[in-house]
Amino acid sequence: MKILVVGGGGREHALVWRLTQSTKVEKLWCAPGNGGTASDGESIPVDVGDVAALIAIAHKLQPDLTVIGPELPLVHGIADAFRAQKWPIVAPLRQAAQLEGSKIFSKDFLERHNLPTAKGYGAYDAARQAYAALETVEWPLVIKADGLCAGKGVLVTEDKQEARDFIARGMEKNELGAGGKRILLEEALEGEELSFILLTDGRRWAPMVPTRDHKRAFDGNEGPNTGGMGAYSTDDLLPPALRETIINTIVEPTMRGLAADGIPYQGFLYIGLMLTKSGPKILEFNCRLGDPEAQAIVARMDFDLAEVLADVAAGRLDPEKLKWRPGASVCLVLASGGYPGKFEAGKRISGLTDAEEAGQAKVLHAGTTRQSAENGGGIVTSGGRVLGITAARPTLDAALAAVYQAATKIHFDGMHYRKDIGAYTAPLLGKVAGSKDL
Repeated sequence: MKILVVGGGGREHALVWRLTQSTKVEKLWCAPGNGGTASDGESIPVDVGDVAALIAIAHKLQPDLTVIGPELPLVHGIADAFRAQKWPIVAPLRQAAQLEGSKIFSKDFLERHNLPTAKGYGAYDAARQAYAALETVEWPLVIKADGLCAGKGVLVTEDKQEARDFIARGMEKNELGAGGKRILLEEALEGEELSFILLTDGRRWAPMVPTRDHKRAFDGNEGPNTGGMGAYSTDDLLPPALRETIINTIVEPTMRGLAADGIPYQGFLYIGLMLTKSGPKILEFNCRLGDPEAQAIVARMDFDLAEVLADVAAGRLDPEKLKWRPGASVCLVLASGGYPGKFEAGKRISGLTDAEEAGQAKVLHAGTTRQSAENGGGIVTSGGRVLGITAARPTLDAALAAVYQAATKIHFDGMHYRKDIGAYTAPLLGKVAGSKDL
């Protein structure tokens, strides 16, 4: 097979890395890719939100399969366009992608099908209505911009003035773009987060191994929300009784709800959960693999990913094919100084080869660029989340030791990372839908 992977982050490098291990893959492209994917396949510059440009690339390359990583092309209808051409693709249609692209659409779906989720206070099209609603809600409060806002569309707060400022930024000052023109108010949930991600061909579905990510920027779950500072996977995250509860009360009702609404769904479906005292509740849907959850998941795969994804695109998924390595896996994110706020790019990265040798870990690239020979060559930073050091081991402690050992060998100006991935499990207040917009 010749496979095109769309995206340029750590998730996409993880997919490319795993796909290169398949004997069924002849050629790999990644559009636009990054400094790491360039070593495993051919990078093709493109704006991932430009569906017309992606169609042109596919016309030229004629891939046997296309796999979509990020959310933007999904909400822009990339799957609809490819299927109109009868091109095999792993991605949900535009209508289904509204589960991620519109928080209000998602909330309506959850409430219509009586799925367990946070109590909603209302959705608002005008700032004055939202301001008035602040007088009647319970605190702490979650405020969500309806659309994609590059990770800035959610606020969890106990402060009414902070809430008013957020509403003003989105609905009056247009600081969040089109995604901030409508907002949703709902209760904040307390508990532990769990990422339950499944793969479906529209009829059958298969779960990925369970993962938990760390969204806050600093140790102890302090600081602002990020796209994710690290993730880990171990079967201990999902005891049998909890797994059964999630499947019976969340996964299967969600799939039935999609079918009842006439929404065909094919591809990855990420169900972000809060494990509350009253049971698991849905925080968010993402219509793709999470990032950095994907890195931890891929590290535990013990099956041919190319074969399984081709089966999904053809509507013949066999869940029995998905086998998993026992034990645990970890992805540790190395971020630019200042992330998730303003940061400087173009910082030269050293120690990449030494890191893989020292920790026997895989260094997956996210925000990196490979410089041309004229500019001195080498890898430099180009994003907020720069690298994801990933390892699988028989135990979580061993996997953590591997990634942290590898991290000591890497350097770039301003580099920072959390020291408590996989260790901090205190209740997390207000883990909310939309906090993982990339």
